[in-house]
Amino acid sequence: MPGADIDLRAIVGAVSDAADRALTLWAGGQTLVRQWEKVPGHPVCEADLEIDEMLRRSLGAIDPGAGWLSEETADTVHRLDLSRVWVVDPIDGTRDYLRGRTGWAVSVALVERGAVRVGILAAPARNQLWLAQAGQGASRNGRALTAGTRNRLPGARVPADHLPRYDSDLVTVEKPNSIALRMAMVAADEADLVATVRWGNEWDVAAAALIAQESGAIVTDALGDPLSFNRPQPTAFGLLCAAPGIHRAAADRLAPRARDLLARG
Repeated sequence: MPGADIDLRAIVGAVSDAADRALTLWAGGQTLVRQWEKVPGHPVCEADLEIDEMLRRSLGAIDPGAGWLSEETADTVHRLDLSRVWVVDPIDGTRDYLRGRTGWAVSVALVERGAVRVGILAAPARNQLWLAQAGQGASRNGRALTAGTRNRLPGARVPADHLPRYDSDLVTVEKPNSIALRMAMVAADEADLVATVRWGNEWDVAAAALIAQESGAIVTDALGDPLSFNRPQPTAFGLLCAAPGIHRAAADRLAPRARDLLARG
């Protein structure tokens, strides 16, 4: 699938099929799938692994020349020799999935030479399909998305359960467990800002980063630097996804905290 030859219909079909299967296993919030912790505080379940394998087969058939980077597959250096790679989180928001809440999604990105070319989030429990293709805009259920026009940081909407004291001038809105869905909320003008100051993985944000950017939002790491993908160590320190009019102010507030945390190691 070199160059512009992207079979978007096939990719969307593969992701939608995987999302339907995840929804079946979820069973309206009464999932009976076996679950455990990969490490303390990081749950995983049988559905994560089944959807991962399902996507690896279907996406591999669509583009056999692309590499693979997924939360639920052991990483190898093989992907670094390839110009294209699938970056996948089979169920982003596993905690909500296991609690019977709807804030989870299947997240798939096709990365080429470090940049996301296609980003898809399928959130079947919410009846949502988010889609972006580089240079061609972003949509939810076929309707074009445009990020908000807010130009003042105070009063900005943040998907969060609560805010620290130094962000008390911001406003909380619904917080799905999936960080990808929180970023998509910025794309849909349902939130103005999503920020983290911890190491995060490419598979958590790759698809949503393109969706947000194609809506007009600005997406960087916590220091305000651009994100790139399919890196040897596929992580970045923090995230800042914001409406364009407040990104600079948010970065000015967030970056000192990020630098302090990095300095502490």
